[in-house]
Amino acid sequence: MVIGDTLSQLAVGGKPSDSPRMDWRDTGILLSARRHGESSAILEVFTAGHGRHMGVLRGGASRKVAPSLQPGAQLDVTWRARLEDHMGAYTVEPQRSRAATAMSDRLSLAGLNAVVALLAFCLPEREAHPALYARSEQLLDLLGERELWPLAYLRWEMALLEEMGFGLDLSACAVTGINEPLDYVSPRSGRAVSAIGAGDWAARLLPLPPVLRGEGNAPDAEIVTALSTTGYFLEHKLAHELRDRPLPAARALFVERLERQAR
Repeated sequence: MVIGDTLSQLAVGGKPSDSPRMDWRDTGILLSARRHGESSAILEVFTAGHGRHMGVLRGGASRKVAPSLQPGAQLDVTWRARLEDHMGAYTVEPQRSRAATAMSDRLSLAGLNAVVALLAFCLPEREAHPALYARSEQLLDLLGERELWPLAYLRWEMALLEEMGFGLDLSACAVTGINEPLDYVSPRSGRAVSAIGAGDWAARLLPLPPVLRGEGNAPDAEIVTALSTTGYFLEHKLAHELRDRPLPAARALFVERLERQAR
């Protein structure tokens, strides 16, 4: 069932005219939906081909439509506007909801909230990131797989850092050039450091557990340690680049719940 239609001339940016309209169709992950006026909603959707994109959905706040617009929902969307720089209007066809799976346990819900919050936080508007989109969709489809989800989330967070230009280089020691054993990550460069290379600086470096190198059995406690390292770069590199905006609280809540599960 298609939800919504083209908005009034005010929503799409002015009076009717004979000028060509901008429009496209794509698939996407709903990041947020907030009420707009009496019955409409402003949707923020991470789309495969158009990146993080906003638009107004008429009727999106109604009792019939709103329940299908939960964060993480997979949507088929069509966007239209008179001009490219207008907010424009969405029509939406839900493909699948992830709400029921996310609500099945607190860790799944916290994980979904962390993913959509980080995507909304760091992605530039209307800039396509097809590889990250594919990984995000795959990750959200693993919701409910408790044994797989924590490691999949860690891998996704590493991919997010890479996509945003702050990827970790764990191939060899930044000091000695050797590739094992690697025990630390430099908070300055994001490169791996061996115990020999660290020397007296070891206390100032970040931990590099085996799971961060793609090794070992990936216990939850080790994943929590790895997330403390990726979290450093999210907070001190990525967030700093974004005018020192604070990281979404949803990420900290997910790490906290994973830590409880590990205990």
